[in-house]
Amino acid sequence: MTFAETIARLEKKTRILLPKINPSLASRIFSSGRKYFLKLFYSDDINFKIEPPESLKKKLWDIEFRSGLFNAAGMFKNGEAYYLTYKQGAGAYLAGTTTSNERIGNIKNNILHPFVAYPNSGAASNWMGLPNLGNEKVAKVISQFEKFQGFPIGISLSLAPQIPFDLAMNDLIAGMEMFDKAGVDFIELNESCPNVPHSSSNKFPLLDSQMIDRLSFVSERFLKKRNRNLPVIVKFSCDTSLELLPELLRVIIDSHFDGVNFGNTSTDYDNSREIISLKDSKLFDYFTTIFGGGISGKPLKEKSLALSAFATDFVSKMNTKSEFHVIRTGGIFDENDIKISSSYNILLNQWFTGYFEAFSKFGHHLYDKIYKKIT
Repeated sequence: MTFAETIARLEKKTRILLPKINPSLASRIFSSGRKYFLKLFYSDDINFKIEPPESLKKKLWDIEFRSGLFNAAGMFKNGEAYYLTYKQGAGAYLAGTTTSNERIGNIKNNILHPFVAYPNSGAASNWMGLPNLGNEKVAKVISQFEKFQGFPIGISLSLAPQIPFDLAMNDLIAGMEMFDKAGVDFIELNESCPNVPHSSSNKFPLLDSQMIDRLSFVSERFLKKRNRNLPVIVKFSCDTSLELLPELLRVIIDSHFDGVNFGNTSTDYDNSREIISLKDSKLFDYFTTIFGGGISGKPLKEKSLALSAFATDFVSKMNTKSEFHVIRTGGIFDENDIKISSSYNILLNQWFTGYFEAFSKFGHHLYDKIYKKIT
């Protein structure tokens, strides 16, 4: 057992104490402890390699995935742990989310990157603020990766916040071009980060003129100029309205995007609070009041499934000229979630909170445990 695995198991046992202490102190302890753990985790190495069963292979957009399960954006912002993830047996690797400029991220009450877990609820909140080294540096890191068959590399990138629209959009296109040259296999355009200011005043994502302008800009300046197979998927929040989906999907498909991802963390605190355990409610109320941020984990399970299932069904009834696929992110914890996704023809799943829950139980064998139960 590696040191990172040991720390994860110990943290899992002691995390139950978080709701029992002062919420401010709990947030501070977890945020700093998480940073310490991630440093260990990113530098970890293992002397074995998991090969997913052949039956789990998928070919989407003419790209081979050795399985349909891999990490969500935010886990490896700057290209960390690429080889470790490959050895663990993930179906793909996703770096980012990155921006055109290097960002330190959010800080409040002397806490850099506030993050807290709700141990009785299978959930967490974070107010990170897109910390990353910037497109250019991360693209350079990715360009030096050794590539493996059936293990595609993706990048999540976002419009840089608080920058004039025209400049930010030009920088976004430049970033896509950098990652194209770096050799990524697919791109996720993050349209839904809840932890940075946006130009739109809407609390929940709506198909407003600003979004249409952004999608049209990317379509004209990048999608229509691609000279190789490089799918671009748009990632939306799990708070997206079901009633919005038909119009949203038509715009996405007509703009030549290749898929959608539902979705990012949630800021629908009232709805999420109904799913949060009473034991965690004090900590939940403190964090969402003081920091805000996005909620991840089990409160997103039903939302991500409903949105992804609707989108998959809707797209299947359209005569799309090229492949269009739906990725489900939010509340993915175990083989049952993968099986449910598959029953709705959702072929790709990303996990974050569920990943670290599984790591605390199974360590670096977490993918292997799920694969054996699926097959």
